[in-house]
Amino acid sequence: MPNRRRALVIGIDDYPGSPLFGCVNDAKAIAALLEAHHDGSPNFEVVLRTSDVDSITRGSLREDIQRLFVPRDADVALFYFAGHGTENDLGGYIMTPDFASGDEGVNLSEILSRANASPAKESVIILDSCMSGALGASPSANNNAAAVSEGVSILTAARAGQTAAEINGNGMFTELVCAALDGGAADVLGNVSAPAIYTYVEEALGAWDQRPLFKAHLGQVESLRKALPAVSVETLRQLPKWFPAPDHVFPLDPEYEDTELGHDPAKVAIFKKLQKCRDAKLIEAVDEDFLYFAAMNSTGCRLTLLGQRYRKLAAERRI
Repeated sequence: MPNRRRALVIGIDDYPGSPLFGCVNDAKAIAALLEAHHDGSPNFEVVLRTSDVDSITRGSLREDIQRLFVPRDADVALFYFAGHGTENDLGGYIMTPDFASGDEGVNLSEILSRANASPAKESVIILDSCMSGALGASPSANNNAAAVSEGVSILTAARAGQTAAEINGNGMFTELVCAALDGGAADVLGNVSAPAIYTYVEEALGAWDQRPLFKAHLGQVESLRKALPAVSVETLRQLPKWFPAPDHVFPLDPEYEDTELGHDPAKVAIFKKLQKCRDAKLIEAVDEDFLYFAAMNSTGCRLTLLGQRYRKLAAERRI
C-alpha cells in the first residue's frame, strides 16, 4: 500500500552575507522524527532539502511546494521550513539564497493557496522563520484574520513582525517542536497532533520570548506521529472490566502491593497497570494521595474524567 503521508522539509543556512547556523540541523531533526513513529514503523515519506547539500532556489522551492500539495491520494501533506523570512506591505516571504530586492523568495500567501487547494485530508504548514506569523494575515487590513480552508493548520515560530531565535545551533521553536513530536505533546495513546504541538510550544515559551502562532480550520485532527503511549492499548481495554460503571470504585487491599507481608501475584500484576493509569491521570486513589496507601488501607481507586473518557472509548471498541 503506497504511503499516503508526505512531508517536504527545507533547511537553509547559506544565505549570502547573512548566514544562519541552525536551520540545516533543525530540518534534519524534524525529518528524522517524521520519517518513523516511536516504534520504528514508517510514518511520512519525507523529501529533505538542505542548503549544505542542495541548491535551493525560488523556482525549485515553488516547484517542490506545488508537488507536495497536488497529489489526490494524500492523507496528510506537511511543509516545514527553517530559514530567513521577511515581510513587506504585500505580505510575508520565506527566503531562498538567490533572493533579490523585490523578489525575496516564495510569498506565504502562495503557500497557503496551495495548501487550501490541496485534496489532502489535512495540510500542515510549520515555519521556523522571522515574520512567519504573516502567513494567512491580510496585510491590507493589518490584522491576523486567516483565510484557512478546512483541513489546513498553520504553526509558526513567531508572529508577524517578530524574529525567530537560534540558540546553540538550533532554532528555539524547532527544538520545542521536536520535543513535542518525540512525546512531549502526546496524548495517552501516544498520538501527537498539530494543535497539541502548539499547546506544548506555547506553554514552554516565556512571556518575553517570541510568541508562536497557530491557525487552523479542522473538521478532524490527524495524528502527525505516534510517540510512546503512556498506557498500552491492552491496559486501556481493561478499563470497562475494572470499572463496570464510570463512577465505580475499584476495591484495593494490601495483597495488591508487592510486599514481604504477603501478596497475590495476579493482584500485583493488575496493580502495576493501575499505577500506569494513575501516572497518566486516568485514575485516582480514594481518600489517599497515592495508590500504595489506598491498597494498604483497603480503600480503592476510581476513574478521573479523563479516565472515564478512555473507558468509554474502550467500551465502544474504539481503541
